[in-house]
Parts: sequence; structure tokens; C-alpha cells
Amino acid sequence: MSTHAFQKKDEIRRGLIGLLLLVSIGLHTNRVDAQQSDPQPKAIAVGTSKVWGKVDGIVIEGLVQGPSSASTELQVACVFEYTEGDIFKSPPALPPQLNGMVHLDEALKGQITEIRKTGKFAGHAFETLLITPPAGTMKARKLLLIGLGDRDKFSPDLMISIGKVAMREALILGVNNFAFASDLKDAGIDSPTALVAGNVTKGIIEAYRTQAYLKAKKLSSFKPVTRVTLLAGPAFFSTAGEGIKNAIASFKN
Repeated sequence: MSTHAFQKKDEIRRGLIGLLLLVSIGLHTNRVDAQQSDPQPKAIAVGTSKVWGKVDGIVIEGLVQGPSSASTELQVACVFEYTEGDIFKSPPALPPQLNGMVHLDEALKGQITEIRKTGKFAGHAFETLLITPPAGTMKARKLLLIGLGDRDKFSPDLMISIGKVAMREALILGVNNFAFASDLKDAGIDSPTALVAGNVTKGIIEAYRTQAYLKAKKLSSFKPVTRVTLLAGPAFFSTAGEGIKNAIASFKN
């Protein structure tokens, strides 16, 4: 090979190395920027509440609280079909100190686990069970369990129908307000928080509008619900709020 050809080949080789270095630096910079622009969610203090909006006279509120501690006429909580130790195995379930379903089970002296384990409440999708908590065990006057079915078949779309069930049961019970806890994270389901919260909100409002339509046609009579409180864990409050606000906005367009 001639000296000129060798020098030319070496120049090409060095040029390729330089290009690869530039690409590598660019990719690294992009990764750093992405990390900086998407920080970890900030944990919000327990007890924090915020009104995300209002639709058809119903105030939609967010609250950082567990279902055993929320002060409401009716507490709604969701559970999957039972698998051994499902709400206690951490991970994938949330650790006990952050697990609202564990706290609810403890407040009722293990009876939620007992009725699930023995098949008294199977937790099939849309199955409901109404419980009257003994005085002093939890703040809500009534507890409504709603089944989510098979955890391996869960889809966020299911939560629209679950929200409808919650509202319809609340109207049948004649309560003025209720709190809703999806308990998906507690059960170890890595669900999209904003989408789930938004879907629950959509279901709740759609069910209320259907009953209002029937009432206008003299086919239904109910006591108005004026407040719905959607519970969220400290790390998921803000994300859930975005989904709730988007759902509320969709009914105002």
C-alpha cells in the first residue's frame, strides 16, 4: 500500500472514531437531560387534600389517606380474587406501613382476608359486599368492597365500570358523599396511576348522569351525591390528580 493511501485510510479511521465519540457524548447528554426533566414524584404528606374540580354539583376531591382513616359516609375499596398472602407479600405489594388495604384488614381484625380466603367474597369483577364496621374500628360508617377479578387480566379500562358500580351503590345507599380507594398499588399491580384515577372519575360521573337522566324521565329517585373523595398514596397524589383533572375537563367540552 502506498504512503498516500495509508494516510488516507488512517484519516478515515480517525474521522469515524471522532463521529462515534460525538454520538456517544450526545446520547449521554440526552440521558442526563431526560433524568433531570423527569424527577421522582415527591411524597405528599398524609392528610393533604385538594379539590380537583366539580361536575354536575359533585365536588371531586383528592386525599392522601388510607381507606381505614378517611372520614366519610361510605368507603369504597377494591380487591382482586384472592391469592395466598396477596396484600402482604412485599414486593410486589406495598410495604405494610404504606399499604391501605393492610390497614383496613387490621382495623377489621383480619376479616377482609378471612372472607376472601374462605370464598365468602370471591372478588370476581364487579362483585360487591357491604360491611358495617363496628364502632371505633374505622372512620367510615359503611364499607363497600368491589371485586376486580383476576389480577393477571387487569386492564385500566376496567376502572371505568368499577367507578360506575361505586356511584350506583352509593346512590342506592342514599349517602351524600363517599371515598374511593382502588388499592391497585397496595395489591402489587404496577398500574398507570393517572389513567386509573381518570377512568374511575369518568365512571363515577357517567353513572351519576345516567341516574339523573332517569330521574328527569320520572324513572328514578335518589339523594344527590355532593362530594367524592379519591384516595391516593403519598407518592401518587399529584399524578392521580392530573388524571382526575383531565377526566373532569372531558365532561366540560
